[in-house]
Amino acid sequence: MRHSLPRAPQFYVTAAQPCPYLNNKTERKLFTALTGPDSQLLNQALSQQGFRRSQNVLYRPSCADCSACLSARIPARLFKASRSQKRTRAKNSDLIREVNSPLASETQFELFKKYLNSRHSTGGMAGMDLNEFSSMIEETSVKTLVCEYWLENPNEGKILVAVCLTDILDDGLSMVYSFFDPKFDKRSLGRYMILDHVILTQQMNLAYVYLGYWVNGSKKMSYKSEYHPLEVFKNGGWNVLDSEKIKINGKSDMHKQDDPIIKNNKPIYLPESK
Repeated sequence: MRHSLPRAPQFYVTAAQPCPYLNNKTERKLFTALTGPDSQLLNQALSQQGFRRSQNVLYRPSCADCSACLSARIPARLFKASRSQKRTRAKNSDLIREVNSPLASETQFELFKKYLNSRHSTGGMAGMDLNEFSSMIEETSVKTLVCEYWLENPNEGKILVAVCLTDILDDGLSMVYSFFDPKFDKRSLGRYMILDHVILTQQMNLAYVYLGYWVNGSKKMSYKSEYHPLEVFKNGGWNVLDSEKIKINGKSDMHKQDDPIIKNNKPIYLPESK
């Protein structure tokens, strides 16, 4: 007998574990599988409600006593680059962007390992091998691109310096994961990829660049607040970050927001396929 997947996604919560962003905090995640013919629709619907994709899973934080992690996006049509951001664009004007299908390569993997060894050597991804890396890039049931950034070097030829795995949503681009060559730190490649995705979003006539989570009080994530205007998902809707109170000197008055999925034990509404 053939069984079809349920139209309403099934949600699960992970066990609590140490938070990677804030000291003396624990985290747990609410997640659902991203499979089947409605994957693109589900990715779109839940991305608009603060979820993020990791391979074939959609997740968002669901912590018991903290709501510092807020999904963030840039309204591309309203974005205005600061002087510093204009300098970052200028420093990288010699880079060539290539947009490809989500296929992994050994060149990407070598760059990925350089990035992890420099920036996240003790993180959960540090031990990934080529097969696991390939799964991260290629296991997708939604519209996904790989944006590669190349530098033409007179002595070394064409060099891959940065990569971003990017989903295409109905209303924008979602930067799923990015990495770059740490030896080019002065180029601010992480920031540049965000700026370039704003341009790419505008060129595609889309509205938003989804950045993942901005974490109030985390130095690792503070750079995301540099993009103005920045919207964060809180209390069931998107709000401009300027209206939020950013943690300064370890103090914050952000309050725990109710999670309607946990509170009401009901799945998020999934729109009908068109």
